[in-house]
Amino acid sequence: PAAAPPGPLRRGWCGVWPGTGRRIVYALAQKRVWLVDASDKPTRTFTVWPGTVSPDPDSYAISQRVPATTGSDGVQIEHIMYFAGKSGVFIAFSNAVDGSSPPPPASGAKTGGIRMGKDDGDALWTFGAKGTRVVVVE
Repeated sequence: PAAAPPGPLRRGWCGVWPGTGRRIVYALAQKRVWLVDASDKPTRTFTVWPGTVSPDPDSYAISQRVPATTGSDGVQIEHIMYFAGKSGVFIAFSNAVDGSSPPPPASGAKTGGIRMGKDDGDALWTFGAKGTRVVVVE
């Protein structure tokens, strides 16, 4: 799998992934997301707080969107966008309604929530319709 470049996404780096077009890129090691438009131009990037279970590097699609619910940590969350599952855990992007970072997970907890700040959650929700491709890289 392709490794993410440091800092902002460099032009041409997207070309190493299969296909082109509008997508969400999630770099596991950098804990960073890029929103890439149809012309392969990154329009926004931001850091995230991953859960304890990470998706494998691969290409996925947003399969379900939920406007709001309560996270497994009891925090009110919004903009939940499911795209993968691993070890019986659903993996989704979301943000806390108050924009806060998630509390440390309980010992042994398996969580698949990838949290971000409120403004970034708003941007991702607007960008990521059901079916939008999510490319996960190391």
